Amino acid sequence: MEDRYLTIDIECTGIYREKGSKFMAYAFPCDELKVFEEKLDLLKKEHPKARHHCYAYILDPSNQQYRYNDDGEPSGSAGLPIYNQLKSMQLKKIGVVVVRYFGGKKLGIPGLINAYKEATQDAFSGIKIIERYIEDLFKISFMFEQTGLVMRIMNEAGVRILENGFLESPYIIFAVRQSMSRDVMFRLFALLLSRNTSDIKGDELIPGFKFEKTGVVNA
Repeated sequence: MEDRYLTIDIECTGIYREKGSKFMAYAFPCDELKVFEEKLDLLKKEHPKARHHCYAYILDPSNQQYRYNDDGEPSGSAGLPIYNQLKSMQLKKIGVVVVRYFGGKKLGIPGLINAYKEATQDAFSGIKIIERYIEDLFKISFMFEQTGLVMRIMNEAGVRILENGFLESPYIIFAVRQSMSRDVMFRLFALLLSRNTSDIKGDELIPGFKFEKTGVVNA
């Protein structure tokens, strides 16, 4: 299961010049359309005399929320080259806006494609690309006497414990990489039932124990 993705955690900038035109690229972390739109509006206010504000974004690790825009440049000459750079670098949850100041000479479509590509590449030239993971969220409820066994698996598996309680009705809310979710569940069931993991199906009933998935998070 592919549960990892690459992104950035700080804004970075780049620049490319060609025949008097200046292409200024702004790349920034972004996972919501509203956040991207606010940043785009801000850049338009910062560069009111720029001829174009072309952009591309990929807001989610599954690559379902994406868009690119030429903002008046010839179709496919600006937004798409920016987007293709994001795809080639496998970056997610990110937005890029390239602001162009026209220098008086036309570059032609090949020249524009190269300019927007180069500006975008320059923005990432000195930035650290970071790896993040898609995690499943779980809540487990158990009896007090099962606490030791449960915590043993929690510690061995290296899950992220987000919330817990160990009074009358113990519970733990935790996050774990999607690729490890099944293994953690099977190890818990096997330990509590004193079986081998190969004998576990995942639908066993254990008195006082409940294992439920509550959501997904992009860490």
